[in-house]
Parts: sequence; structure tokens; C-alpha cells
Amino acid sequence: ISCFSIGTKMDQAERRSTALLKSSAVVALMTLLSRILGMVRDIVVARMVGSSAGADAFFVAFKIPNFLRRLFAEGAFAQAFVPVLSEYRTQRSLEQTRELIDKTAGMLTLALMLVTLLAVVGAPLLTLLFAPGFQQDGAKMALTTEMLRITFPYLFFISLTAFCGSVLNSFGRFAVPAVTPIFLNLTMIAAALWLAPRLDVPVHALAWGVLAAGLVQLLFQFPFLLRLGLLPRPRLDWRHAGVRRIGRLMTPAIFGVSVSQINLLLDTILASFLETGSVSWLYYSDRLVELPLGVIGIAIATVILPVLSRRAARQEIEAFSATLDWGLRGVLLIGLPATVALVLLAEPLIFTFFQYGEMGLRDVEKSAFSLKFYALGLIAFMSIKVVATGYFARQDTRTPVRIGIIAMVANMLLNLLLIWPLQHAGLALATALSGWLNAGLLLRGLLTGRIYRLATGWLPFVLRIALANLLMGALLWWLSPEASVWAAWGVWQRVERVTLLCIGGFTGYLLALLLLGEPLIRSTLSALLRRAVAARGGP
Repeated sequence: ISCFSIGTKMDQAERRSTALLKSSAVVALMTLLSRILGMVRDIVVARMVGSSAGADAFFVAFKIPNFLRRLFAEGAFAQAFVPVLSEYRTQRSLEQTRELIDKTAGMLTLALMLVTLLAVVGAPLLTLLFAPGFQQDGAKMALTTEMLRITFPYLFFISLTAFCGSVLNSFGRFAVPAVTPIFLNLTMIAAALWLAPRLDVPVHALAWGVLAAGLVQLLFQFPFLLRLGLLPRPRLDWRHAGVRRIGRLMTPAIFGVSVSQINLLLDTILASFLETGSVSWLYYSDRLVELPLGVIGIAIATVILPVLSRRAARQEIEAFSATLDWGLRGVLLIGLPATVALVLLAEPLIFTFFQYGEMGLRDVEKSAFSLKFYALGLIAFMSIKVVATGYFARQDTRTPVRIGIIAMVANMLLNLLLIWPLQHAGLALATALSGWLNAGLLLRGLLTGRIYRLATGWLPFVLRIALANLLMGALLWWLSPEASVWAAWGVWQRVERVTLLCIGGFTGYLLALLLLGEPLIRSTLSALLRRAVAARGGP
């Protein structure tokens, strides 16, 4: 009987792990497609505006609503809304769950309308707040303000899109919200290629593309919500118990999960005082770090939040801890090779994705310099996304706030210390270091509170991962040509070599883990083989 019980628990754990892996893989795949198109979008933008004053102006005008989207919609709101919605799904009726969705939609829509109206009217003040260094250049300041008035309503549409995506995620429909950002990239590419040549100020086309993309993304999710019978019918009721609880949880959560975004914003503010191009160099390097962060870190966090929320509501302590452990192992498994690749291939990646048209060789050097420092914080940024869900799933938003404030203050101090010797790259290094502080304090809180307990096998797991990454790093260093060779190549030669390096490096990494006997890789391959055999009708 005891053997049967142990086997049953192992089967259940394997099924849970496989289900999480499958959901994470779906989100990661859809996000990867979106990120690839995002890189294509950035290539088009880099070719169009390079690192000019117009580029700096657009990136600030786009960063402000995008920052607020991550801070409020995908950050604070999602982390407050999903646990409450999961609790209603678990403990209340479907009608009560629909009522929560409708009334939350009503209050959110009203708040977004007011914020958008105030921002459009006060665009000059927002520009001054987010890019005070632009005041030295009147033309750049005016251009940023003009485009901000166009881009800011994007916040209204994309926040409602994030709300709809949270509902779909809570009901296990992960693919639709993950594929939605593709429309932002497609719309901006179309605006750059088709609309820009038809405008007196071509860079305005990018701003109009951002606005149009917000509306398209929102409309895309409506049919899927309608199919579930969950299409929101906005109603105003701030007295509703669930709505008020979401509001209370949101206020501290604004800082908790979005500290890294606040740090990036501080980088932009300080970079506006540096030489022209600094904002753009940081943007291009940050975009490359966002690729693995979005594909893996955000995908894992997106999948485990509703799972953790349900387990917290049911008081399933061991399963809660096991889910967090699975998420952290996934972060290290993918995050460390991504870090190694970004550091060793910084120049080749910048050459391949951005060094065309208006972007020169000096821009490549500067962007690669900050990319290497941003990459050092990648595992920390991923871990924050995962570990913070352990607090939010239990509806604890105050602890991440306290930790977030400590990390933010540390980032500001590090910015002031590092900006002088390293210029814009010092801002990237400060962000990476404060990210590690934030992740470490969040993890310590879960461990000391016995909310999360390390599962067995962490030490051999870390040793295998470290050795496999050493082998992969040596392979990448040996196969990658010098920067002068990349500069001389055309676009397709660059794309071909970067693709071969990435595929070859990652394949070598997986083979090394397999030879070292990593159980996570072996169990994943075994599950895939069993599914393949079952699909073909084998034994």
C-alpha cells in the first residue's frame, strides 16, 4: 500500500509538472513568435531612425505608456486581479464570477479614461518628468510631446487588453493572450513601411502605429471571451467587495512586481542628460534582454500565478512550494545559458538586429556595452517574475512593496555611482545589481516564512547547469568571428551565422545536460517520446 501511495504521489507530481510544462511551452512559443516579430519591428525602426534625436523622442513617447502598462495593467492589476478571480472561481458561483469581471471592467475603464485624458492634456509636463534632459533641446522636447499625445491613449486599450488576458489565463486559455502582442509588432511595421513615407514628419507614423495596435489587440480577444461567455459588460460599482479588495491589493503591488520597470525608467531619465543616442543605446540593449525574459520568465510567471492562487485558496502548502520550486528551476535552466549567450554574442546580436541604415558602428559598440551589463541581471529579472507570484497568489502585496522600495533606492544610489565612470552602461549595471538585491530579498522572505522550501537535489542541479554552460560558452567563443567580420557581412550572412550559433550553442548545452544525467531533461524527453508513441498508436 505504501509503495502504491508513493507511486501515486510521483505520478501526480509528474502530471502536475507536465501540465505546467505544457502550458508554459504554449505561452513561451506564442511569446517567442511575438518577440521575433518585435525584433523585426526594431530592425525596421533602427533602419528608419537609428540613434537620432527623433529616435530618442519616439522611444520616450513610447516608453511612458508602455511603462505604465507594465506597472499598472500587467503588473499591479494582474497580480491583484488574478488571485481574487481564482478565489471566486474556486469558492463562488459562475454568476458571481461574471459579476466580478463586469464590475471590475467598469471601474477599470473609468479610471483609464480619466488617466488618459489628464495625460494628453498634461503631455508637456509628463515629457519633462520622464525626460528632463530633453529640455536642453527645444525641438526634441516638442517632438516628444507631440508623439506622447498620440501614443498615450495606447495605455487605455492595452490595459483593457491585459484585463481580458487575465480572465483568459485564469480559465486556462494561455495561448490567446500570449499571441496578442504580435499585432503590436505587425501594426508598427506596417506604419513604418507604409505610413511613414506619406507623412511630413515620418517618425509620427510610429506613434500612430502604437495607438492603432492597442485597439487591434483589444478587439482580437473579444471573440474568445465571448465563446467562454465571459465577455465583460462594464458596470460601475466601487462598493463591490471583490472590486474593493482588488483596489486594496493593487496599491502596494504597483511597486512589488514592477521595480525592474521603475529602474529602467530611472535609466531613461538619467540617460536623457547624457549625449544624444544614450536613450536609444539603452533601448536596443534592453530589447535583446527582453527576448528571453519575455519568452521564459514572464511565460512561467503567467502560467503559475493562477495555479498558485488556486493552491493558496485550497491551502495546498506542499503543492504550492513544489510549483514555486519548478518555476525557479526553469528560470535557472534557461536563464543562465541566455545570459552567457547575450554576454558573448553582444556585438554580433546588435550587428544582426540593428546595424542598418542610420545606425553606425559606434552605436553598435555603445549598445553592446550596455547589453552585457543588462544581461548580468537577466536571471534576477526572471526570478522576480516567478518569486513575486508566491506573494501575490497569497494576496500579500505589502511585502514585495517593502522589498521593492529597498531595491529602488539601491538602484538610484548605484546609478549615481556608476554613471560617471561607465556613462549609459553604468545605468544598465546598476539595474542588474538592484535586480539581484530585489530577487534575493523576495526569495529570503519566502524561505524564512516557510512558504517555500527548497526541494531535494538543488546542489547537483546547479553544478550540472554550471558545467553545461561552461561548455556552451567555450563553443560560442570558438565559433564566433571578430566584430570586424560581422561589420563586413550583409544582413543574410549575419542572420545565418547568428541562427547557427544560437541553435548550435543551445543544442550543445542540452546534450551536455543529457550526458551529465540531468533528470529534468531526461523526464521531459521521456514524456515527449511517450506522447509521440501514443499519437502513432504504438505500445
